[in-house]
Amino acid sequence: QVQLVESGGGLVQAGGSLRLSCAASGRTFSSRAMGWFRQAPGKEREFVSCVNWNGYSTYYADSAKGRFTISRDNAKNTVYLQMNRLKPEDTAVYYCAAARSGALFVKTNEYDYWGQGTQVTVSS
Repeated sequence: QVQLVESGGGLVQAGGSLRLSCAASGRTFSSRAMGWFRQAPGKEREFVSCVNWNGYSTYYADSAKGRFTISRDNAKNTVYLQMNRLKPEDTAVYYCAAARSGALFVKTNEYDYWGQGTQVTVSS
Protein backbone atom coordinates (compact mmCIF):
# COMPACT_ATOMS: atom_id res chain seq x y z
CA GLN A 1 0.00 0.00 0.00
CA VAL A 2 1.26 3.46 -0.92
CA GLN A 3 -0.38 6.67 0.23
CA LEU A 4 0.38 9.87 -1.64
CA VAL A 5 -0.10 13.49 -0.59
CA GLU A 6 0.54 16.33 -3.02
CA SER A 7 1.40 19.89 -2.08
CA GLY A 8 2.74 23.05 -3.65
CA GLY A 9 -0.12 24.05 -5.90
CA GLY A 10 -1.50 27.55 -6.03
CA LEU A 11 -2.20 30.62 -8.12
CA VAL A 12 0.61 32.01 -10.25
CA GLN A 13 0.89 34.44 -13.12
CA ALA A 14 1.81 33.27 -16.59
CA GLY A 15 5.56 32.90 -16.87
CA GLY A 16 5.92 32.05 -13.20
CA SER A 17 7.04 28.87 -11.48
CA LEU A 18 5.73 26.34 -8.99
CA ARG A 19 7.24 23.28 -7.40
CA LEU A 20 4.90 20.43 -6.62
CA SER A 21 5.80 17.82 -4.05
CA CYS A 22 4.34 14.40 -3.46
CA ALA A 23 5.06 12.72 -0.14
CA ALA A 24 4.65 8.97 -0.10
CA SER A 25 4.21 6.48 2.68
CA GLY A 26 4.73 2.76 2.25
CA ARG A 27 7.72 0.50 1.87
CA THR A 28 7.40 0.00 -1.89
CA PHE A 29 7.85 3.63 -2.92
CA SER A 30 11.50 3.29 -3.88
CA SER A 31 10.78 0.33 -6.18
CA ARG A 32 8.04 2.06 -8.14
CA ALA A 33 8.14 4.57 -10.94
CA MET A 34 6.27 7.77 -10.12
CA GLY A 35 4.21 9.94 -12.39
CA TRP A 36 2.47 13.28 -12.52
CA PHE A 37 -0.83 13.69 -14.32
CA ARG A 38 -3.23 16.60 -14.61
CA GLN A 39 -6.90 17.11 -15.24
CA ALA A 40 -8.51 20.34 -16.38
CA PRO A 41 -12.25 20.95 -16.03
CA GLY A 42 -14.19 19.02 -18.62
CA LYS A 43 -11.14 17.16 -19.86
CA GLU A 44 -9.69 13.73 -19.33
CA ARG A 45 -6.78 13.16 -17.01
CA GLU A 46 -3.56 13.43 -19.01
CA PHE A 47 0.02 12.35 -18.52
CA VAL A 48 2.58 15.03 -17.67
CA SER A 49 5.79 13.30 -16.63
CA CYS A 50 7.24 10.20 -14.99
CA VAL A 51 10.47 9.08 -13.37
CA ASN A 52 11.73 5.53 -12.97
CA TRP A 53 12.42 3.86 -9.64
CA ASN A 54 15.95 5.23 -9.14
CA GLY A 55 15.44 8.63 -10.71
CA TYR A 56 17.86 8.06 -13.58
CA SER A 57 15.24 7.96 -16.33
CA THR A 58 12.49 10.44 -17.00
CA TYR A 59 9.87 11.06 -19.64
CA TYR A 60 7.72 14.07 -20.46
CA ALA A 61 4.62 14.90 -22.41
CA ASP A 62 5.31 17.29 -25.25
CA SER A 63 3.46 20.01 -23.35
CA ALA A 64 5.92 19.69 -20.46
CA LYS A 65 9.22 19.27 -22.30
CA GLY A 66 11.68 22.06 -21.66
CA ARG A 67 9.54 23.64 -18.94
CA PHE A 68 8.92 20.95 -16.32
CA THR A 69 11.42 18.79 -14.45
CA ILE A 70 10.53 15.68 -12.48
CA SER A 71 12.79 14.32 -9.77
CA ARG A 72 12.63 12.06 -6.75
CA ASP A 73 14.36 11.60 -3.43
CA ASN A 74 13.95 8.02 -2.27
CA ALA A 75 15.52 8.80 1.09
CA LYS A 76 12.65 11.23 1.71
CA ASN A 77 9.97 9.20 -0.09
CA THR A 78 9.16 12.27 -2.14
CA VAL A 79 8.76 13.07 -5.82
CA TYR A 80 8.83 16.59 -7.22
CA LEU A 81 7.64 18.45 -10.27
CA GLN A 82 9.36 21.76 -10.94
CA MET A 83 7.21 23.79 -13.32
CA ASN A 84 8.68 26.85 -15.03
CA ARG A 85 7.36 29.28 -17.62
CA LEU A 86 3.83 28.35 -16.71
CA LYS A 87 1.01 29.04 -19.14
CA PRO A 88 -2.74 29.48 -18.58
CA GLU A 89 -3.28 26.14 -20.34
CA ASP A 90 -1.32 24.46 -17.53
CA THR A 91 -4.24 25.21 -15.21
CA ALA A 92 -5.50 21.90 -13.81
CA VAL A 93 -5.57 19.65 -10.80
CA TYR A 94 -2.23 17.87 -10.66
CA TYR A 95 -2.07 14.29 -9.40
CA CYS A 96 0.84 12.23 -8.23
CA ALA A 97 0.71 8.48 -8.90
CA ALA A 98 2.74 5.39 -8.06
CA ALA A 99 3.24 2.93 -10.91
CA ARG A 100 2.87 -0.84 -10.87
CA SER A 101 6.65 -1.30 -11.18
CA GLY A 102 9.91 0.60 -11.60
CA ALA A 103 9.77 1.26 -15.33
CA LEU A 104 8.39 4.34 -17.06
CA PHE A 105 4.65 4.38 -17.75
CA VAL A 106 2.38 6.95 -19.35
CA LYS A 107 -1.11 5.45 -19.07
CA THR A 108 -3.34 5.99 -16.06
CA ASN A 109 -4.17 2.28 -15.82
CA GLU A 110 -0.48 1.51 -15.33
CA TYR A 111 -0.53 3.31 -11.98
CA ASP A 112 -1.77 1.62 -8.83
CA TYR A 113 -1.99 4.48 -6.35
CA TRP A 114 -3.08 8.10 -6.64
CA GLY A 115 -3.02 11.19 -4.51
CA GLN A 116 -5.93 13.55 -3.99
CA GLY A 117 -4.50 16.21 -6.25
CA THR A 118 -3.37 19.81 -5.91
CA GLN A 119 -4.84 22.74 -7.84
CA VAL A 120 -2.60 24.77 -10.11
CA THR A 121 -4.07 27.95 -11.56
CA VAL A 122 -2.13 30.10 -14.00
CA SER A 123 -3.54 33.54 -14.69
CA SER A 124 -2.90 35.41 -17.92
